[in-house]
Amino acid sequence: MLISVTVIVALVAVAIIVVIVNRPEPVALPEGVGAARTLSENAHYPEEAGEDAPTLVEFLDFECEACGAFYPYMEDIREQYDGQINYVVRYFPLQGHFNSMNAALAVEAAAQQGEFEGMYRMMFETQAEWGEGQTSEAERFRGYADTLGLDLAAYDQAVANPATQERVEEDFNAGLALDVSGTPTFFLDGEQLELTAPEDLPNALDAALSQ
Repeated sequence: MLISVTVIVALVAVAIIVVIVNRPEPVALPEGVGAARTLSENAHYPEEAGEDAPTLVEFLDFECEACGAFYPYMEDIREQYDGQINYVVRYFPLQGHFNSMNAALAVEAAAQQGEFEGMYRMMFETQAEWGEGQTSEAERFRGYADTLGLDLAAYDQAVANPATQERVEEDFNAGLALDVSGTPTFFLDGEQLELTAPEDLPNALDAALSQ
């Protein structure tokens, strides 16, 4: 749904301030992390316009307040540039958020049943109800899977499967290799964006499209 320019500017301005103020120091790379890459063969593409289109990658944490503030802004960006850009989401669950990994596991388990975007949207649209808690929200997220009509037995199996967490950690480690230290962090065609104003992202996309 398209939201007003005034609301978008206010939301993203607040989110940018939160990101700048709260971004932690870079984390040392763990052993075994490969070369820095913004994309992977199993990356999730909520928007796909083809290999020749500019590719915007967002590393995010579903419990991150700034990511939640960016969410309606990104929905507007997706509508504004529909069919013109690739938009890729990669997991970067921060250790300081109690349910960030639970949320990422739930989204990845849903993705295995073709509902990545349904669970992605549900996480951000309900973040205010569960974010910043100190108890597991795994059952709540299972309820979201039920609401989306997923096969719950398959969902439970996916959440419990170590391979699902490994998939999440693959994105996280790729982010570390790219010097990602907080969320949201954006890359456009492999180059990290430094967003300091609401117009920075559309300006960067317009420049990429004009090339």
